[in-house]
Amino acid sequence: MTTNSPRRTPIILIAGHWLGAWAWDAVVEALDAAQWQPVPLTLPGLDRGDHDRLTRTLADQVAAVERLSERLGISRDEQAVIVAHSGANAPVSVFLDRHPDLVLRVIWVDSGPMASGVASAPDLPEDVVELPLPPFDQLSDQASIDGLSDTDLEQFRMQAVSQPASVLRDPVVLHDQGSTRVPTTLVCCSFPSAQVLELARAGHPMFAPIAKLERVDVVDLPTGHWPMWSRPEALGRLIAQESAR
Repeated sequence: MTTNSPRRTPIILIAGHWLGAWAWDAVVEALDAAQWQPVPLTLPGLDRGDHDRLTRTLADQVAAVERLSERLGISRDEQAVIVAHSGANAPVSVFLDRHPDLVLRVIWVDSGPMASGVASAPDLPEDVVELPLPPFDQLSDQASIDGLSDTDLEQFRMQAVSQPASVLRDPVVLHDQGSTRVPTTLVCCSFPSAQVLELARAGHPMFAPIAKLERVDVVDLPTGHWPMWSRPEALGRLIAQESAR
């Protein structure tokens, strides 16, 4: 006689610009040990083995999340947790808008939902095809690299994949289908939660959608913008903790 093992809730991990599933390796270990089912995803356009990756669009990335959800058997009765870091907020915002009933909780890691009509980089010149990882002295002006060792930075540089410009120019299109009701956690790293909430209340364009969320928890994890490397064990514990709410 065989017994079925209890289902482990899938936690879909999606990293931001220049990153793929590989970015979550240390976090995956922590979540797997905590009896969750971590499923890291490389978005279309960020797979260096894809010869057509520079033609991928935001719609392709949303479709990839939908295909993964179907493959995992996610439904209204068997929901998943989605963890979105940084620039993964564009495809995840669209997915949440289309499929709010499939998501048990969304966890934004130094990130947050996007507003309809907004693109990640709408002003990129038309002749720009891709956006490579910039030099770290330039990157640190845009996002904190606190907590990253020389080894971390070396691995980041070696494995980073340039971001397709088409994805960055594509605007997020939402239809207000209930995503604001999805239980939400903001993991605040390079900006403290008090500042994030203050900016949201003030209507800052980057943070204003947070003010519309109906069920939101905030957790501070002080570090730089890439906590999956600077504080992977702590991030794994936080994701597990918030997934269990």
